[in-house]
Amino acid sequence: MPVSPPVCDFGWKAPGFSLRATDGRSYALDDIKGPKGTLVMFICNHCPYVLSALDRILRDARDLQAMGVGVAAICANDAQAYPADSFDKMTELARKHDFPFPYLHDDTQSVARAWGAECTPDFFGLNADGELQYRGRLDGAGRNPAPDGARRDLYEAMAQIAQTGAGPRDQVASMGCSIKWKAA
Repeated sequence: MPVSPPVCDFGWKAPGFSLRATDGRSYALDDIKGPKGTLVMFICNHCPYVLSALDRILRDARDLQAMGVGVAAICANDAQAYPADSFDKMTELARKHDFPFPYLHDDTQSVARAWGAECTPDFFGLNADGELQYRGRLDGAGRNPAPDGARRDLYEAMAQIAQTGAGPRDQVASMGCSIKWKAA
């Protein structure tokens, strides 16, 4: 059953973190931060919403990085219950698709909880001051292939944030699979 996160809480300050990445390094939020903003995406390896849009996610990430926006992805799913989301499988996926950004493992799920992540994909677009300005969808295609010329909601919002520091007031929530939380 698809899950949608809440709409953007403009000005919310993103909490810091330090997580291990599939490239063997650890990254803090400050390491990822771009001079014109930051995009943090909660994704995972097995979610059909993520997999069907992965080519578009990678395209937008590369385009945003060229514009001065820092980008990272975080997998917070319970890898015990969902082995496809294990660190080793994350490393395989990042290498296979040549991720242009760090793919971070939130094995304790503390970052996902602190950020209020709810689904995969869940996009958090921050301005240069680390304030939330976008919490919307990638585009209108969802799990389907995007038609030629489809509006790139995430890219357009982040481009606006990079130029003005403020995100669009009208945003459509992302939709995806729920974060797979560990049993309490």
